[in-house]
Amino acid sequence: VQLQASGGGLVQPGGSRTLSCAASGRSFSNYYMGWFRQPPEKGREFVGGTYWSGRSTFYSDSVKGRFTISRDNARNTLRLQMNNLKPEDTAIYYCAASRYATRSEGEYNYWGQGTLVTVSS
Repeated sequence: VQLQASGGGLVQPGGSRTLSCAASGRSFSNYYMGWFRQPPEKGREFVGGTYWSGRSTFYSDSVKGRFTISRDNARNTLRLQMNNLKPEDTAIYYCAASRYATRSEGEYNYWGQGTLVTVSS
């Protein structure tokens, strides 16, 4: 059972970045897939999530309108397109899987290892 997040790096303010989360080792088809992030010296927070069908997609207010979650079901890959990035978006980004459509970190059973996004000039 594995979730592998990738795509992090250094981005200038106003720039864009796409993160990927590859799911393998079991079927996640009925799971709700979430993106979380943990800024430096802060707790982990919900960014957005979706089912593989695309239903129940929602985002935190801080990223709504700038971030978009998409799915490549054939490749079992979830993506997070991040536009108009701000310094406050700097964080380690994680993908995770839950049985339920939830923003609650504690309801997620499987986690990827995280990928660091740094927004700085």
